[in-house]
Amino acid sequence: MPNTVLFLCTGNYYRSRFAEELFNHLAPKNLPGWMATSRALAIETGIYNYGPMSVHTQTALAERGIPIAQPMRNPQQVSEEDLAAAKKIIALKEAEHRPYLTQRYPAWPDRVEYWHIHDLDKSTPVEALSQIADRVTALMAELKGV
Repeated sequence: MPNTVLFLCTGNYYRSRFAEELFNHLAPKNLPGWMATSRALAIETGIYNYGPMSVHTQTALAERGIPIAQPMRNPQQVSEEDLAAAKKIIALKEAEHRPYLTQRYPAWPDRVEYWHIHDLDKSTPVEALSQIADRVTALMAELKGV
């Protein structure tokens, strides 16, 4: 069973999906024995999310030559089992995601690493997804030492 990184965001549609796909594309060569998955903290808030994955995420992956895992799955809500199974848990924006964790999964907020990647309300997709790519690369370097 591989070590798992769990990426969390609000709807599991845009930021966390990009992080998951990028990590899984890079892991076989750079971090064997690791894989990523992603989940939503408040999937019900994604009422305007159309299709299984954000077009911004799909575009950014295509621009980087990264194929999307098929069949493309729909966003999924995180469970206690997902949290417990992960070796490393990363929420994409602390100000946005810590409150959901505190309210819905009270045993977990202090066991999560928080990044500070804005959603579309405060950042363009190019900016946000580039920041995630940089952070995923740094994370992989960090995990090599684990």
